[in-house]
Amino acid sequence: MKLRLGMIGGGEGAFIGAVHRIAARIDDEYELVCGAFSSNPEKSKASGVMLGLDAARVYNSYQELIEKEKQLPADKRVQVISIVTPNHVHFDPTKLALENGFHVILDKPMTFSLAEAKELEKVVKSSDKLFCLTHTYTGYPMVKEAKQLIKSGKLGAIRKVYVEYPQGWLSEFVEGGDNKQAEWRTNPAKSGIAGCMGDIGTHAFNLAEYVTGLQTTKMCADINIVVEGRKLDDDGAVLLKFNNGASGVLTSSQIAAGEENNVKIRVYGEKGGLEWQQADANSLLVKWGDKPAEIRRTGAGYVSSFATHNTRTPAGHPEGYLEAFANLYRNFALTIKAGIEGKQATPEMLDFPGIEDGVRGMAFVENVIASGKSNEKWTNFNV
Repeated sequence: MKLRLGMIGGGEGAFIGAVHRIAARIDDEYELVCGAFSSNPEKSKASGVMLGLDAARVYNSYQELIEKEKQLPADKRVQVISIVTPNHVHFDPTKLALENGFHVILDKPMTFSLAEAKELEKVVKSSDKLFCLTHTYTGYPMVKEAKQLIKSGKLGAIRKVYVEYPQGWLSEFVEGGDNKQAEWRTNPAKSGIAGCMGDIGTHAFNLAEYVTGLQTTKMCADINIVVEGRKLDDDGAVLLKFNNGASGVLTSSQIAAGEENNVKIRVYGEKGGLEWQQADANSLLVKWGDKPAEIRRTGAGYVSSFATHNTRTPAGHPEGYLEAFANLYRNFALTIKAGIEGKQATPEMLDFPGIEDGVRGMAFVENVIASGKSNEKWTNFNV
């Protein structure tokens, strides 16, 4: 049984929409049946034609999609709606979809502001529908292995966390031309109060809290606009304090010329540490204080059930960004299907980012910008 999927946003020329569609197809858990792919009706229709959809189910707006799909028979209407619009068009369609009985997969960051995130949390909790937020990097098998290793206590109490996300694509002022991605991601009216920290800093923050199981309580941020004429931050560094007393360092930059997307995390406990980076995503380096370091590999028989559950290919075959993205889609689908069948979803199925991750992500955005503007050395992390 495939779940019927609809999409809001992600039309022709949109990078992330295509990624979501590929992720949905990898495991054949979904069938794309409808969409409102652009605020421009003609572009939405053209995108629907390109995707081979029934023209009657390619809509001019997300409001029309939700209204008309709701009127279809239960065995025909869309079940899951994927929302892949710019940040300022996250809250309204997500709220409307949940209130009208549809499960939602939403691209990060969750909303335009923390206030919207808190309101959406209320909507999710009052709904009987499920919500998934696509923090991609939590989908990698070795990231899940790192989380389970820390959770097992084998590294001892966590003391230090380093997480970084360097990019170089905004090292020059490119938003003044025809670069659509740069145009909206650097525009406060569409992106919100943060640029780099909202776009990729939230990924680094989410990865740090997901892997360690800790929560940030305080921060001290240095936030920069390096490229002349830019309206939002394109670089920053943050000192972190966690709820167990551990400290951390988060760096995020989009002006690191020559860098691509090598997200990296290092975590150190009393007895050992670990290191993972997207450039070598199949490997998890584990370091011990009293014995040689080890390298754990995706697909090996010794990894945790969470890593195994999110691995598709035999050891030695690289699993990357698209597969990690697909793991979120698949786990979400398996959880929905378990509910439909009256079964209990397993912990492995339920291992996808949700509403709490979204709220904390938006709290990070607002707190990190506030800290960057403050004269205080440390500011509290308020949610």
